[in-house]
Amino acid sequence: MIPTKSSLALNNLRAVVIVIVIGFHSVLAYLGSLGPSAFQFENSPYQWRAFPIVDSHRWFGFDIFCAWQDVYLMALMFFLSAVFAWPSLARKGTWRFLRDRWSRLGVPFVFALIIVMPLALYPVYRVTAIDPGLANYGRHFLALPFWPNGPMWFLWQLLALSTLAAAVHGFAPGLVDRLARLSSSAGSRPGRYFTGLAVVSAVAYVPLALIFTPWTWSERGPFALQFSRPLLYCVMYFAGLAVGAHGLERGLLAPEGILARRWSIWLAGALASVLLWMGLTALAMSEAPSAPFVLQIAVDISFAVACVSGCFFVVAGCLRFGAARSRILDSLAENAFGMYLFHYLFVVWLQYGLLDVALPAIPKALIVFAGTLLLAWAATAATRIIPFGSMLIGNERRMLANTPLSRGNPALETR
Repeated sequence: MIPTKSSLALNNLRAVVIVIVIGFHSVLAYLGSLGPSAFQFENSPYQWRAFPIVDSHRWFGFDIFCAWQDVYLMALMFFLSAVFAWPSLARKGTWRFLRDRWSRLGVPFVFALIIVMPLALYPVYRVTAIDPGLANYGRHFLALPFWPNGPMWFLWQLLALSTLAAAVHGFAPGLVDRLARLSSSAGSRPGRYFTGLAVVSAVAYVPLALIFTPWTWSERGPFALQFSRPLLYCVMYFAGLAVGAHGLERGLLAPEGILARRWSIWLAGALASVLLWMGLTALAMSEAPSAPFVLQIAVDISFAVACVSGCFFVVAGCLRFGAARSRILDSLAENAFGMYLFHYLFVVWLQYGLLDVALPAIPKALIVFAGTLLLAWAATAATRIIPFGSMLIGNERRMLANTPLSRGNPALETR
């Protein structure tokens, strides 16, 4: 099978997404807005969950970068994960799809919680510990009122949405077909589709953001959840289901469609909307805790619009410029799921190792990024060799020219 332009672009988008994810986590230690010292491991509200290492060298540009990625990146990953879910459901059927999803996502999630996260968080404990010994770390880790997820929360929420998609396929298969018909005009009128998706996203996001605030997280046992966003992610996931059911080579993902041709307009819209959200957020924070209710609503609506705008721009850019074969991008895409699974371990340890190094923030962040990219890449390749590796990341090589795109990355549905 000769790969189509859309399949090539989406394959390359897998590589782009994992690079952005690694970049995002690599710079968190160097944000200009962080406090003066590291967060205590055993002290509530356990802010090290978001910022495991705090370096004394900072650059405010990283705050802007992370703010933009936080707005759209995870929603994009849920959207792309769902694009291939419905064709996979149609091909496999409900129960086989569910069995594969629970194996493909559930086993790595458990492995990450039991192995990856305790190893990754040991430096976080050492930074502020009086007794940095492993035994003492183990006692403090087990005494936490939750089991730290790190970035692995995405896996269980994707598994939950995959289970919901299977339920829809089994009990209401016409629902996604109707959504696919609604999205059929996205290729010729992406602006109208964008408006509708932004409105639905705002309806899903704004009430929860007002009730819980946009930033509140909860961790119960092994499950982490950001209270303001589950319905937003659900909307983006079902949008992906509908687009995938309609077909990759037509509609929104048409390689020669209006979305791809007008990528520069979507870039301008993404920048304008995220700057609007940043400006309104800064205004609301300056007036906190008595910010006007109308201002809070405006902040939350602008977030939803910026989220959808960012997703549209990245997809448009990859359709326009990413429909070319690249051995490096192919390898990144093939190994992206394993890289997502392992990267946090290397990010935290490299940030910890550079704490006492007299370098500015930008060189440190570049070292962490490059080191994590290479080490996570190598760890994934090594894991493929061992038998258990097939349960974690798959042991087959995905050849784009011979098989349809459907696995390799938490950002896209796997087989």
